[in-house]
Amino acid sequence: MGVLNVTPDSFSDGGRFSSLDTAITQAEHMIESGVDIIDIGGESTRPGAPPVPVEEELKRVMPVIYALRDAGKPLSIDTRRPEVMREAIEAGADMINDINGFRAEGSLRLLRDSDCALCIMHMQGEPQTMQQAPHYVDVFGEVSHFLMQRCEEALASGISRQRLCIDPGFGFGKTLDHNLTLLSRLGEMQSVVGMPLLAGLSRKSMIGKLTGKPAAERVAGSLAAVLFAVQQGARIVRVHDVADTVDALAVWQAASSAAQRNTERLTQ
Repeated sequence: MGVLNVTPDSFSDGGRFSSLDTAITQAEHMIESGVDIIDIGGESTRPGAPPVPVEEELKRVMPVIYALRDAGKPLSIDTRRPEVMREAIEAGADMINDINGFRAEGSLRLLRDSDCALCIMHMQGEPQTMQQAPHYVDVFGEVSHFLMQRCEEALASGISRQRLCIDPGFGFGKTLDHNLTLLSRLGEMQSVVGMPLLAGLSRKSMIGKLTGKPAAERVAGSLAAVLFAVQQGARIVRVHDVADTVDALAVWQAASSAAQRNTERLTQ
């Protein structure tokens, strides 16, 4: 999943793709690089970010959706507002990626009669304050429980299981230790919750804290995190650097397949 932020203030690439022309050019570049899903976001949810009015979010994302809906790749819309979800679905969006876990009043009811996919993410608190003092007694248990509850709520509202995936929400109300605990147990979480898992680790502050690098120089660290997440069973990885990630995964998958064939040969 390639990140397409059409915002002036996102933590990694704020302002770079905020015009329609630059957004389309970036989407075309991601498609050429082998992207599978394009995730369009019109509101920065970096730590400390103020909320954006609904009208402004719609103004940012809707022209991009209309421009890319026939580009041949599924479009995911990164939003927590039912008003934006409704307009995006009507315009042809294929997935709604909600950092708020579809807790906004009416969001699940709105999505029930569509056929788009839903990504349910965990976030402790709100973007403006979530990183001030994150606290958990058991981060794995609490995040897994939240995701299970939200999945159950979606199923109860009439949304089919095949439309759902989960995201533990790296960096959304979590310390470095919380993030590392969740990353190390992704496979277990996917099994416990019983849904395919999306991992969004690209260029995040946890990578910066581990490497000492600013956001623009976190490609190598992000690739390491992505490969570990895939090894743990993540089904979707949300990234800024599509070409580098596609290459890294191609090598990793080829080596993994060769290792598997060798193991099978030795055990025959």
